Amino acid sequence: MENLLVQGLSGLASASSLFLVASGLTVIFGVTRIVNFAHGSLYMLGAYLAWTLVTALPRGHLGFWGGVLGAALIVGLIGVLIEILVLRRIYKAPELFQLLATFGVVLIVQDVALKLWGPQDLLGPRAPGLRGATEVLGVRFPLYDLFLIAVGPAVLALLWLLFHRTRWGILVRAATADREMVGALGVNQRGLFTTVFFLGSVLAGLGGALQLPRESVNLQMDLAIITEAFVVVVVGGLGSLGGAFLAALLIGLLQAFGILVFPKITLVLAFLVMAVVLVVRPHGLLGKAPSTQHAAHGPQPPLEAPPAWSRPLWLALLAGAVLLPPFAGDFTLIVLTEMAIMVLFAASLHFIMGPGGMASFGHAAYFGLGAYGAALLAKHLGAPMEAGLAIAPIAAGLAGVVFGWFCVRLSGVYAAMLTLAFAQIAWSAAFQWVEVTGGDNGILGVWPSPWAQGKLAFYYLTLLLCAAGAFLLRRAIFAPFGFALRAGRDSPLRAEAIGMDGFRIRWAAFVLAAVMAGVAGGLFAYSKGSVFPTMLAIPRSVDALLMVLLGGVQTLSGPVVGALAYTWVHEQLMRLFELWRLILGGVILALVLFFPQGLAGAFRRRA
Repeated sequence: MENLLVQGLSGLASASSLFLVASGLTVIFGVTRIVNFAHGSLYMLGAYLAWTLVTALPRGHLGFWGGVLGAALIVGLIGVLIEILVLRRIYKAPELFQLLATFGVVLIVQDVALKLWGPQDLLGPRAPGLRGATEVLGVRFPLYDLFLIAVGPAVLALLWLLFHRTRWGILVRAATADREMVGALGVNQRGLFTTVFFLGSVLAGLGGALQLPRESVNLQMDLAIITEAFVVVVVGGLGSLGGAFLAALLIGLLQAFGILVFPKITLVLAFLVMAVVLVVRPHGLLGKAPSTQHAAHGPQPPLEAPPAWSRPLWLALLAGAVLLPPFAGDFTLIVLTEMAIMVLFAASLHFIMGPGGMASFGHAAYFGLGAYGAALLAKHLGAPMEAGLAIAPIAAGLAGVVFGWFCVRLSGVYAAMLTLAFAQIAWSAAFQWVEVTGGDNGILGVWPSPWAQGKLAFYYLTLLLCAAGAFLLRRAIFAPFGFALRAGRDSPLRAEAIGMDGFRIRWAAFVLAAVMAGVAGGLFAYSKGSVFPTMLAIPRSVDALLMVLLGGVQTLSGPVVGALAYTWVHEQLMRLFELWRLILGGVILALVLFFPQGLAGAFRRRA
């Protein structure tokens, strides 16, 4: 009983800390409709700035709490700068482009923090007056954690008063319900958005600053917290503060008690909860169905075949890919092989994002499952490469059948987060099933057959399979199946009225995209000679999103251009520059601000 009490109190403390961050994310999304991936970076900056201020100011209550509050306010001002300089220019852009812009901010903040505070973990002082422990029902428990338990409900109460008892709060709630109507009534939306972003950023900074006595400050804090905060926001219901508080309590307590029953489940418990909630309640615990239909931005312009003048360019590119590699060195061949694999990986995601209108934050699951399918066959059965490349799309396709059956029933951010939940479940299985997958040690010795062990031979094999897969996806887009898929994207009610089964069409598209991602994953496994759980992790899914969005979602050539550009730029920056994330983040922001249609879309429009 004592252990249960301690775990319960620890779960409440964690839930309260998580709610601080998630409440800011909820407020920002409710009004601006921006999926702010940089919210975790603001949390991390709050912790770093609190460490700087607290260690610089005189010791005592004024120094510690003044440093914590000062850090939160500084982070709020940083959030205002991000909103004015970046986000204000893209409020009317699709949600995924806004996500791409905030990811560019994440990369920039990562390298700025690395330059200012270094790579080492930083330990902060204890909170004055809250050191030590006290007895709760006969059990010793840290005073500071009791303080954190009280902070969450206090912040919830203050936010409720702010939103229900002030004119500004009424405007915020009105904008959450109908942003366009608020603008039509003459309310200054720019000023409203800026103040909302300031409040959300302050809450993120405060959440990070209050972690100073509990844990070390490090560069991994941002990605660690943002995934859990997104889970809380989605489980509670987008834009619902009460739902976020309820979800934070649910996840905090389940993680606290889950470690007693099944310790390994803690890595994926939050995503399991999110998957179950979204399957049962597609809009979260206290969320409401959006007032708009599936096509939030109206019908998209039709995808057109490449114009006649572009064909010589593509033929020249293909000829160069076939004729020039024999004269290239080994390193160039390795990069070209990876480029070809990434083209197919990006094309598979583009197939469901562009024609299908279905966002996915977890597409790496099928890439990684394809890689593991080939690697497990080679490790346990000693199968050759040919068998591995055959089983890779089957393994990914089976996962697509199961996961897609649930995911295609949802839309928007909810569908994207459900794909992320399934991807994290697959990653957890690969990471923790050590007896089969090798855990974080991975599977080594996944080599091609003797005839394909040369880098040039394997490159040509990769080029053939990836080009064939991309061509098959292109043919599917302009087949009757592709037209039906786009009809369901732009006008689902009309499509169903004329007899189209939208669910089965989207499900089939999801499975086809998973199969192609599995082919890319199998080739990637043999190109590297090993497979690790990172192939299923969130950064791999983000890479695919970046490639599609940089190239352009509404162009056929977008995934090809985006994959080639991103892979080449990423390789060169990592090789030449120490602060490569800072440069890459700046490039991403420039592309989003000046080429919102993507590289291929901007080039085609200008041409």
